[in-house]
Amino acid sequence: MSVEQYCLKTIARLLLLPWLLASGNAVLALSSDSEQPIEIEANAAELDDEKGVTVYTGNVIVTQGSIRMTGDKMTVYYTEDKDLDTVVMVGQPATYRQLPDNSDVYDEAEARRMEFYELQNLIVLIDDAEVRQEGLRFSGNRIEYDTLHSKIKARGKTKTQKSAADDETGTEESGRVKIILQPKKKEGN
Repeated sequence: MSVEQYCLKTIARLLLLPWLLASGNAVLALSSDSEQPIEIEANAAELDDEKGVTVYTGNVIVTQGSIRMTGDKMTVYYTEDKDLDTVVMVGQPATYRQLPDNSDVYDEAEARRMEFYELQNLIVLIDDAEVRQEGLRFSGNRIEYDTLHSKIKARGKTKTQKSAADDETGTEESGRVKIILQPKKKEGN
């Protein structure tokens, strides 16, 4: 397997997790996660059944087994048939992590905005997006994952985009996508 194939496979597995959590499907998460209840905690929640929207605000924490998502606000949109449509988690940053089968190390991701489009099979991490998994760190301003076609697109900032971090430091960060791969440990070391 090439380094590019490994990166795509690893990032694809990690980016699928929030979608899997939201849909109750657990193909890639810890095997027992799908058997666990989904628990949502927040300072406040507002349900509008007529519009098909639920909004959770203030220290939002979503857990299911080893999966944990956090943010400042989570908005869940449903279709007219009451099926899950879209989940948007925002935070400073919004985060998620999960423990894969046969691993002691959590896979993690963060961004200021995470959007999960179930019907379009699309996950989008926006603004200071970062994905971390054993030996891999992938970052950019926007990371999109098409779960149906296993395609990942990543973009850095354009010259006109600035993040909150730029304002705090007075410098503009690189507009490039960055991937860091750790070397494999040799057996016996």
